[in-house]
This record gives sequence, structure tokens and C-alpha cells, in this order.
Amino acid sequence: MRSTTITGTGRTTWAREGVQRRRWAGVGAALAATALVLSGCQGRAQPPGEGGDYPSGPVTVTAPAEPGSGWDTTARAVTEALQRDELVTTPLPVQNRPGGTGCTWLTTMMQQDKGKDDQIAITSLASQTMKARGLCEYGPQDATLIATLYVEDFIVVAPKDSDIADLDGLVSALKDDPQAVTVAAAGDDTLPFALFAKAAGIKPADVNFVNYDGGGEQTTAMLNGDAKVAIAGLSEFRSTLEAGDLVPLVTFAEKPLAAPFDTVPTAKDSGYDVTLGNWRGVYGPADMPQPAVDFWAKTLEEMSTSPTWEDTVKKNQWSPEFRTGDDAKSYVQEAATTVEEGVKETELGSDK
Repeated sequence: MRSTTITGTGRTTWAREGVQRRRWAGVGAALAATALVLSGCQGRAQPPGEGGDYPSGPVTVTAPAEPGSGWDTTARAVTEALQRDELVTTPLPVQNRPGGTGCTWLTTMMQQDKGKDDQIAITSLASQTMKARGLCEYGPQDATLIATLYVEDFIVVAPKDSDIADLDGLVSALKDDPQAVTVAAAGDDTLPFALFAKAAGIKPADVNFVNYDGGGEQTTAMLNGDAKVAIAGLSEFRSTLEAGDLVPLVTFAEKPLAAPFDTVPTAKDSGYDVTLGNWRGVYGPADMPQPAVDFWAKTLEEMSTSPTWEDTVKKNQWSPEFRTGDDAKSYVQEAATTVEEGVKETELGSDK
């Protein structure tokens, strides 16, 4: 059996026939959720060194998915921490720009917004998976990577009254008729579920994935009866799980989750050797001016230890994974390599 491990513990390993090869440090999925993008707006920040200290105007924070998605949660968490703890005094308006599981906005950042300094972006495993599947020309490693922030564990959920009530029920239903089990998943989240299906003896190509742009849309689809189960980061379902409208089936966390989700079985402990998490981080447009990159790297580092951010990380059960500069670039590049291998293993190509 092949084991895919993507965690926030500082090391990721791909094991084959007992031989482990070090792949990349502390990476999370979507291969998700998510990307945070800061896009231009009225009253744009002036280029560094031209008209005052940077940023001298608003910097728009764009979540390239619907409200309730991991990207949206991250975008709003970042701006809240930056403003509440007074790390940035200029306006940071947040907007949602869904499309192509983040590809539409990433393409804008690579082309139309090339060289600008009035936007930054949160990216994730999502964009890497989309590129590896041939569904997007670009990945986060192609833009201006500023920092990685954290890793979030994936979780599979179902409606509370579903005929799929636990992990055994999910595996049984998939084996009986995989097409009857509609799996709501953003483009990035198909990979961890496909690896799980393969570990359970189910052909990933037979899984009935339906694309939804984040946890908000996925939850609506399940509650409306349009999807049997869904997979995303824990934070995207946390409030609905706590309300009792959804039930957790399995997590791909390396270790059991913290309370109140500590009873959710892990795939690893249940005999399915897949451990996968979704890293998220911040990027800027292609060729972003270096002074702007330096400003955001320093400011986000300060944010990573701020009271507001640390409270959000704890509440959402995120694993801190802050990196900048070459360390972040190496981390993300090794993650991309691991994702590419996973896509080949599960045959999740652009024809899917």
C-alpha cells in the first residue's frame, strides 16, 4: 500500500513498498481551500518609494471562492487579525471572486495584475492540484509567494439523517455503487478523497465527484439532497457540525482531532494509510515589487503571533506553519511535487 502523508509536523513522506522518501515539510489540500487574494480597488496603494510609506492606500483582500469557503475564512481571519491588532492601518476590504476553483483569479494575478503592489493572495493545495490535473495553467509557485500560514486537516461529512452514518457505511456504499455516492468537493479536495478511495479498494475514477466552490456551497448541496457526502477543511464545516446538521465520518489527520471532534476516526487508525492536510498561504501578483513583498512578509510574521490570529488558529484547529522567503518557496515546490505524484497515482487528470 502506498501512504501519502501531508501534515503540519515539519515533514511529509511518500512511502512505497517500505521505502520512505522525504518529500516536503509540513504541507497541507485542498490539497483546499483555499487561496486568499488581495486585489486592486479604488484608492490603490502607491508603489513603494513613490509617494510615501507602503501601503499608502487600500489593499483589497480577495477570496477566490464563495463565502463560507476555506479561502473566504482565511481572508477574513487575516484581515481581522491585521486590523484588530493594529498591524496594518490602511483599509483591507475583502471581496469574493469565485471561478475555476481559484484558477480564474490566479490567472488575473499572473496576467492583468502583474507587477502591482495593492493586492496579495491566500493560496493553498487547491491551486496546486488544479495545475497538476491540467485544469489551470498556473499554480501558487508561479506567482509571488509571500508566506505559508497553516495546515488544516481534511474531514468527510454527511447530513445528520443520511443513510451513510459512519466510516464503514461510507466505504460500503462506495463499494456497492460509487456513482450513487455523490461527493461534493472543491477541485483541490478530490485528491485526498481519491487516495482514500484507492486505499479502500475503490477505483478513484469511479468516484462521483461534483465540484462546489467551498464549504458553504457543499453544505447547501448536502442539506438539499444534491450530495451524499462532502470533503473539505474542518473549519468549513465546523459551525454546521457543532449545530448538529452534519455528522463527521472520517478525517485524514495524522492524529485524532481536538475536542469536540476527538471521536472522529482517522483514516490512518482505521486501516486506510492516507494522511493529508491542506496548507494555506499568502501570495501576490507576478513580479510584485520587492519592497511590498518584504512588507507583507514582515507584517504577516508579526500577525502569526498576534492574539487575534492565535485565537483563530486554536478555534479552527489549524496547525501553524509560518514560512517566508526561500523556506516557503521550497516548502510549496516540494508540495507541488507530491501533489503531482498523487494525481498520477489516482489518475485524476483533466478528463475528470
